[in-house]
This record gives sequence, structure tokens and C-alpha cells, in this order.
Amino acid sequence: MPETPDFSHETMLIERGARIVVGVDEAGRGPLAGPVVVAAVHLDPHNIPAGLNDSKKLNAAQREALYAEIMASSAVAIASAPPGEILSLNIRGATLAAMARAVRALPYAADRVLVDGRDVPPGLPCPGLALIGGDGRSVSIAAASIIAKVTRDRMCAVMDCDTPQFGFAGHKGYGTAAHLNALNTHGPCRHHRNGFAPVTALLMRRTTVVVAG
Repeated sequence: MPETPDFSHETMLIERGARIVVGVDEAGRGPLAGPVVVAAVHLDPHNIPAGLNDSKKLNAAQREALYAEIMASSAVAIASAPPGEILSLNIRGATLAAMARAVRALPYAADRVLVDGRDVPPGLPCPGLALIGGDGRSVSIAAASIIAKVTRDRMCAVMDCDTPQFGFAGHKGYGTAAHLNALNTHGPCRHHRNGFAPVTALLMRRTTVVVAG
């Protein structure tokens, strides 16, 4: 496995007849609040931004700079699944549904899709290939991871303006001590994922009625 992502998977598919190879990745499967965000990216093979990597291996300034380069040079589509859809479909189902929506939202049809993870989403308009650790193997997936991460972080900043008592701009909805303390103090807000265990447990405590003897 390469130390940094490369274009080898895309090249393999192009050599087998694909013209438009798209990378797909998500951000935000683990948090207790906010949407899961998915990006689909088709890189221009002749204009690939330098420094693409798994978004988790980049700092915020690097992600922001690469976000701008990707948006300027590539075809990009973004989809999200809000807490209500996550509750309805579960996090895996909501993520896969958003992945299919993102690919379908691209300005032109994909021939092949490279997806980070173990699952190929149902409903794709073309065949897909799942790559475990794909954001560290494929530059197309790495680009999608950056777009998804930066977009979600910006959405968390908006959530913070809406409900500043939770501090979403800082912890991005993850279950940090500060977030759990705020959740216990204020109760869940409309951005929380009611099916996730800490939120569900709090809701149950707040709605349990004790009947005396």
C-alpha cells in the first residue's frame, strides 16, 4: 500500500474502458449530532492538486487550501443525511443513500465509482468498487474526504450559531466531555441524533415516569 494516495486505481479502471472515475467519501459517521456529509469528486487527470491525502492526516489550513483547489479544478457534488434520515435508515443506510445521491448529482455521468470503506452503495448509476482505507490509497477518494470534511465543519459552525450552548464549532458533534456535559445540562436539540446511545439514554431518563407504590 502506498504511503500517500495515488492515481493507480483510477488508471486501472481507465485502462479497462472507464472515462469518468469518481471518488466518494463521507465525514461525520461517528458524532452524536449533525448530518453525515458525503462528497463525490471527479478529478481532472491532468490537473490533480498536489498534497491530496486522507483528510484526517491534514490540518485545518491544509484542508481549506485543498478544498479551494479541488473545487476549482474538479467536478464535485455534495449530499448530506440529516439526523432524521439517520434515525430512519440507521447511520450505515443513511450514509450509503447519501453516497448514491452525491454521485447522481454530478454534472455528468460517472462510469465507475471508488468508495471508501467496505460497502458499495445501492442505487449508484454505474458499477462501484469499495476500497478499505481508500482515502489513503486513491487521490479521488482523498479529495472527496477533504470536501466532505470541510463542508461538514462549516455546517457545524452554522449549528453552533443556532445552538451555541453545545459548542458544535469546537467538537463537531463528537462525544467529548464538554459535549456530554452540555447535553446533560440542556437536553438534546434538533441537531442531535436520537438513535445514538448517549442521546437515547438521556431521552429515556427524561421521559421515564415512576409510579409510586
